[in-house]
Amino acid sequence: MKKALIVGGTGPTGPFLAQGLIERGYAVSILHRGAHEIPEIPPEVEHIHADPHFRETLDAALAGRAFDLAIATYGRIRHVAEALQGKAGQFIAIGGVPSYRGYFEATANFPAGLPLPVPETATTVASETEHRFSYLIASAEQTVLASHPDGTVYRYPYVYGPYQLLPREWCIMRRALDRRPFLILSDGGLGLMTHGYAGNLAHAVLLAVDRPRDAAGQIFNCGDEIQFTVRQVVEIIADEMNHSFEFISLPNEIAFPARGLTVEPTPHHKLMDLRKIGERLGYRDLVHPEEAIRRTVRWFLEHQPERGGELEQRLHDDFDYDAEDRLAEIYREALGRARKYHREPKPTMHPYPHPKEPGLSRDHRQR
Repeated sequence: MKKALIVGGTGPTGPFLAQGLIERGYAVSILHRGAHEIPEIPPEVEHIHADPHFRETLDAALAGRAFDLAIATYGRIRHVAEALQGKAGQFIAIGGVPSYRGYFEATANFPAGLPLPVPETATTVASETEHRFSYLIASAEQTVLASHPDGTVYRYPYVYGPYQLLPREWCIMRRALDRRPFLILSDGGLGLMTHGYAGNLAHAVLLAVDRPRDAAGQIFNCGDEIQFTVRQVVEIIADEMNHSFEFISLPNEIAFPARGLTVEPTPHHKLMDLRKIGERLGYRDLVHPEEAIRRTVRWFLEHQPERGGELEQRLHDDFDYDAEDRLAEIYREALGRARKYHREPKPTMHPYPHPKEPGLSRDHRQR
C-alpha cells in the first residue's frame, strides 16, 4: 500500500486531505505537535507527534521513514521540505498568497495595490526589508522547489470552514446572536479578497495527487471559483441565521469594528487569478461557496467560541457595542447634514446619435 504523510493535518483542510488520500488507497500518517486532536481524522490514520517548526525534531521523527507522497500544510515549510528530501516520492507544499508584492504593503506597487486578478507570475516579495512575513513565504517556495524540483506549491488564500483560527464568520455571527440591529462595514463591504472553503482547497491539492505530471514543478493559486464581497458574505450568514442587519458604511480608516470581518486592514482588492489551476488540473468547486459559507455557520453555531476568549482576541474584535452605537450616531448625524446638498441624478443617454430622418446633422436629442 502506498504511504502518504500530511505535515499538520488537524487544521481546516487536514481532515479533507486525510479522507481523500484514504479513498485513493493510501496509508496515511499525520505529523503534528499533538496539541489538539480532532474527531474528524479517521481512526486508521497514524499520528506522529513532533514539532514541524524545527529541523532537529523533524529529523528525529522521520528517521528511517519514507513516503510515496508528502503534503506539508504546517510548520516551517523550508525545514519540512529539506527534511523530506529523498524521503518523499511526490512533495506538495502549502504556501500563501501573501507572498505577492503589494499584498500587505499596497504602495510597494504602482499604481498602489495588486494587479487584478493576480496571476502566479506576479512579483513576489524579494527581501525581508520589504516585508518580512511575505518574504519568508516567498523564500520558502524557492526552498521547496530547490529541494524537490518536481514538487508542487499551492498558494492558499484565506481559508474558511471548521477549525479556522481566525473565523471572519464569527464577527458576524456573534452580532447576529446578540441581535445587533446594524453592522458597520468598511467602504460599504464592497471589498473582494479570494477565499477558499477548506473542502474545496483540499480538493485542489488532491488534484496534484491525481495528476502528478501536470502538477510537477508548478505553483498554483487556489480558492473558490466564485467569490463574494464582504457584504454578500454578511448577507448569506445573516440569512442562514434568520437575522437582518442595517448596513452602515464607514471609511476604512475609521471602520474599526469591521477589521476582524475584512481580515486585512488595507482597502485594496486581493483577487487571485485561478485560470491556471482550472486549465492545468481541471479544478472546479466541489461545494458551491454559498453552501460552504452556510455549512461553516452551522459548524460554528455548534462549536461557539468563548466570549472574550482566545479566539475572539486573535480576531482583534472587541465587540464594543457602545462604541459602535456612537459611531452609528455620528454617521447618521453626518448623513443628515450632507443631505441638504443632495442632487437627483440626471438620466444618462448613450452618446451615439440616432437621427429620425436622413440628412440631419443632429438627432432629436442634439447629439
